[in-house]
Amino acid sequence: MSGFSRFLSPHTLAVIGGKEAERVIEQCNKLGFEGTIWPVHPTRETMGGRSCFRSVDELPSAPDAAYVAVNRERTIDIVEALRKMGAGGAVCYAAGFAEANGESAGSGDLQHRLVEAAADMPIIGPNCYGFINAPQRVALWPDQHGVQACDYGVAILTQSSNIAINLTMQQRGLPIAMVMTVGNQAQTGLSRLALEMIEDDSVTALGLHIEGLDDVGEFEQLALRARELKKPIVAIKVGQSEQAQAITLTHTASLSGADSVHAALFARLGIARVANLETFVETLKLFHCGGVLNGRELLSLSCSGGEASLMADAALGKDIDWKPFPESAVGELKSILGGMVTIANPLDYNTFVWGDWPVMTRLFEAALAPDFDLALLVMDFPRADRCDPADWKGATNAFVAAVKQTGARAAVVASLPECMPEDVTQHLMQVGVTPLCGLDAALAAAEAAAFVGKCWADPAPPKLLQTRPTKPNESLITLDEHAAKRELANAGLVVPKGMVVTDMAELEKAMTTLEWPLAVKALGIAHKTESGAVALDLNETADLVTAVQKMARLSNRFLVEEMAAHPLAELIVGVSRDPVVGLTLTLGAGGVLAELLNDTATLLLPASETDIRRALAGLKIGQLLNGYRNSDAADIDALIANILCIAGYAHSHSDTLEELDVNPLFATQFGSVAVDALIVKRKSK
Repeated sequence: MSGFSRFLSPHTLAVIGGKEAERVIEQCNKLGFEGTIWPVHPTRETMGGRSCFRSVDELPSAPDAAYVAVNRERTIDIVEALRKMGAGGAVCYAAGFAEANGESAGSGDLQHRLVEAAADMPIIGPNCYGFINAPQRVALWPDQHGVQACDYGVAILTQSSNIAINLTMQQRGLPIAMVMTVGNQAQTGLSRLALEMIEDDSVTALGLHIEGLDDVGEFEQLALRARELKKPIVAIKVGQSEQAQAITLTHTASLSGADSVHAALFARLGIARVANLETFVETLKLFHCGGVLNGRELLSLSCSGGEASLMADAALGKDIDWKPFPESAVGELKSILGGMVTIANPLDYNTFVWGDWPVMTRLFEAALAPDFDLALLVMDFPRADRCDPADWKGATNAFVAAVKQTGARAAVVASLPECMPEDVTQHLMQVGVTPLCGLDAALAAAEAAAFVGKCWADPAPPKLLQTRPTKPNESLITLDEHAAKRELANAGLVVPKGMVVTDMAELEKAMTTLEWPLAVKALGIAHKTESGAVALDLNETADLVTAVQKMARLSNRFLVEEMAAHPLAELIVGVSRDPVVGLTLTLGAGGVLAELLNDTATLLLPASETDIRRALAGLKIGQLLNGYRNSDAADIDALIANILCIAGYAHSHSDTLEELDVNPLFATQFGSVAVDALIVKRKSK
């Protein structure tokens, strides 16, 4: 049993404070908590119908969990007292700790003191609402919420108490077993808390709302454990916009990091990342009701051509497939629906059979018989206050009967979320059919569930490369192009043959040693093209000498190289250090168009040949590599070999490498060559 088990599933609670503490008692009562609650207040006689203790020291025994809702200074003293008496853990409600740095003097020091006071006793927060454990009927929570008592469901962990409340108020049929907010993560971070939640037998899947990651190593453990337990994870990671990043840095004590890096992290670890709360909830419902999808082949059924068209359009840009019906199913469906109905997927089965429930059951059975990964019945229910929903319930029952007969994975989808009554969502969940709200959110959820299913079907990724973060004011050195190429060439990277020259004698030697045409570059210049520090395709001695003379104002060292073959495509391959994840590898369209096209993919290290090949295929420039409009195709194997050399160099120098840039890396029909390179390293002591 982990140290958190007692805390998260308590039998005795201490609630310390005034108004918020009393609300915790109220919420526990509403949820049906059967344990013992001890209010602590220095002057009140009773709270929530229970007698108050004057201080923590007067409690009959150490509580399994405590809710500390006093000011920040007193919070530290009470946490220390709870720890000394052997309490199981505490939620710290007060604000004004590390999140207030820059606004409140000494706030960072207060957070440090709080952690010291807690020592090895688990605490959640500070600056958070706490947690709700529905199967245990406990709510260390000082506000209203929509969680109902249940035996099992999903777990939701957020860095925003308000987002947590909003999610509990959904009326979409999602059963929530646990909700937790993490606040400042002073002692215990999001990843560790998520690990504790996912181990609970009552939890079927996990949803994360993330502003900034705390510990990438623990986050990696979380993903691996979720895979082992077959409990999938869906995440919303905010911070894509500059505005969101600014809010994150002031709202929490965590660091956002680059959005592309987080996207790469989630993709590597098999965590579904979604864009909004609607898709977040719908994905959790799919996960709860059947787990991940084994594939991306979907079926859509509706009695309207308009709905079928909307479903088809909603799939555009999503990695899902409307698999055609096999001939055997086409024949069966035609015999049921007649010749006037076109048998296609998405299927508009029209209204010819509507109301004939035995025939509709046969129709659904025939449609579900093929091996689709998920079958979706589009059906919006009428308003019960103005209409009679009996026919829609009949259609639902026919679909459910067909699902039971065929064993198909299935969902009922309302095109408008408000047209799926909550009692219908709950009924569908009980019979094993997922209720989904909104066409776009439903298909995005299916895409997310298929993504995790594919990740789990593949071998688990290797452990992430762990590196030491850069220290403040740490000295860095920049290697010029020649020195950078020399180091990379030693790692196997293909570079042009070249020589460094500083005078005419060395220049003459270069002209007789190297094969023309030649290129010359002034060393030590960051942006060579803009500065006039590069001359290409030189075929005459006079042209080379003139080029060097013109660049003499910029440098006294020059790199003379053999010209590389004209490329079919130019790429940039870079390695940079993210403050949370460490070294990352970026591939994309390179040369002078690198910033303009912004066509990149980010990978984490170590990166395999399969990872790199898949990333290249996903780039827009990938079409050029494969031979665009009947043009020659690039030597992909040679290109990947060079990228692997760069990744290997980064891996070998992970403790000293700060930044690496190969731009452009030429992809030609018969090979690949690095034309320019830059390396920034930490200065060795």
